[in-house]
Amino acid sequence: MIGTIADIVAAHRSGAARPADTVARCFELIERHGDPAVFTALSTPQAIAAALRALEGIDPAGLPLYGVPFAVKDNIDVAGLPTTCACPDYAYDATRDASCVTRLRRAGAIVIGKTNLDQFATGLNGTRSPYGTPRNAMRADLVPGGSSSGSAVAVAAGLVPFALGTDTAGSGRVPAGLNNIVGLKPSLGLVSTSGVVPACRSLDCVSVFALSVEEAFAVLRAAGGSDEADPYSRALPIGAPGDFPARPRIAVPRRADLVSFGDRLAERAFAAAVARMERLGAEVEEIDMAPFHDTAKLLYEGPWVAERLAAVGAFLESRPAAFHPVVRSIVEQGRGLSAVDAFRGQYRLAELKVQARAALAGFDALMVPTMPTVYTVEQMLAEPVRYNSNLGVYTNFVNLLDMCALSVPAEIRPDDAPAGVTLLAPAGRDAHLAALGSGFHADTGLTMGATGRRLGPRPQARPRPAPGFLELALFGAHLSGLPLNGDLVAAGGVFLRNARTSADYRLHLLPEGRVRRPGLVRGRPGSGAPIACEVWALPAEAFGRLVAAIPAPLGVGSVMLDDGTEVKGFLMEAAAAANARDITAFGGWRGFLAAEEERRESHAVGG
Repeated sequence: MIGTIADIVAAHRSGAARPADTVARCFELIERHGDPAVFTALSTPQAIAAALRALEGIDPAGLPLYGVPFAVKDNIDVAGLPTTCACPDYAYDATRDASCVTRLRRAGAIVIGKTNLDQFATGLNGTRSPYGTPRNAMRADLVPGGSSSGSAVAVAAGLVPFALGTDTAGSGRVPAGLNNIVGLKPSLGLVSTSGVVPACRSLDCVSVFALSVEEAFAVLRAAGGSDEADPYSRALPIGAPGDFPARPRIAVPRRADLVSFGDRLAERAFAAAVARMERLGAEVEEIDMAPFHDTAKLLYEGPWVAERLAAVGAFLESRPAAFHPVVRSIVEQGRGLSAVDAFRGQYRLAELKVQARAALAGFDALMVPTMPTVYTVEQMLAEPVRYNSNLGVYTNFVNLLDMCALSVPAEIRPDDAPAGVTLLAPAGRDAHLAALGSGFHADTGLTMGATGRRLGPRPQARPRPAPGFLELALFGAHLSGLPLNGDLVAAGGVFLRNARTSADYRLHLLPEGRVRRPGLVRGRPGSGAPIACEVWALPAEAFGRLVAAIPAPLGVGSVMLDDGTEVKGFLMEAAAAANARDITAFGGWRGFLAAEEERRESHAVGG
């Protein structure tokens, strides 16, 4: 294998290896692997030489990905290489890098080449490309997963330490699950899609494949950030993963809602994963998956199919024969949909979002199988539509519901097929998922991909504020994605972790003001309940400004967390609680808001 990101950066910084040597070794491994279906194009010697020259004279300590080779899915632009989307007649020579590629180059990474995909990123299986089907790194007869097939195989086979994919319906998770590696699907808008050929533009995101959660997140930190060139970009917190939380609450599908298409080994693997999560200290509870499964149906059975036609419709009209037959049949379904259908789909999605939020209120994450079963290439070619659809049972709903996701390996089944789980949470909680996923993955003791190298021990990396920053626990309108969170981001705030208080606190609803907010009151030991919060780091000056602007009856004091540590946080004067509604039972502000939204929706339907 080429090595991990950490291996490569350490060798380059110490002088034990040169970036030029690492790149040469990378090309050697690609040739030795002997699968021409993994890459659609490789970087030219001239491009590599230019990339190496760009690193000269720069202090390696300032480049987190110094000299690290990586691969890019072939629907993401790389200057000097063709972008084909696995359709040769569509190909064009990119004249500039996609924004995410530019950011990774600035971090010191070097593009090795473009990787194969299901044509126009339409598919979850990896067999829909004229460039062939990449060989699954774990079991050669299985599909490699798609649409980011080449990127996943390149990482799992140890050819590159990380690769970029895209993920609209599961393309950054299913290939990861089928190749025993990590697939990080960030919150929508966290990584710019400028320079990415769209599949469903409103739902597309750039994903990361890596051998461990820590390395995938390191890539996310380098590639992420708002971008004016992308109208769907958002200023969301990236943060840093902490330790595995002390007592996380994890939702899992009810037994009646689990889908495996009769695959008993898949069922046993997920049951074992749930047991592992419980052994790690999680409180696991089953939930009704109906709103998630109903949302998943909207992606291909609803009006969002028309968005794929919007992306490539003009090319389809001019060159219909250039399309893979299955891809063409899917895209053409958009022709029968109207604007009325689109609005009806939006209305239905809004209803399902309310139901999904309510189902997840009070939970740290939802854990599902990454894929319900596995298929061989032979099986997929015999039933290309039905079996492909089956692979998306646990992935198709995620972007429609504006969630982030992290797919991690769980075990190698007795039939040598990999099994994985995916952790899901609302947008903006990427770092929290990374803390959960890292602890879970490390506990498996699995090898990384097909490299034969074992994953290291669970990292202990609770994020601490940088010098000049102060920690602050947030309980209300400043939480990620809520009305005042943008003020924190603009002030230089950084998300650190999700947390909960000790059971000594009660939460109250403050009187209506410009922004609705809660107040936290500390009582006698054990007289309350754990209240969910987010811990952020703020520059000292911004911390002072925020404290000075806090309206009565709120103030800042020490808050005891359920892990025994203390952090500064917003508290309310006890006297003000006398006439305020007690909302402790909701477990936190998000739980209260979800219940309120559900109540309004039920009243609207009833009225």
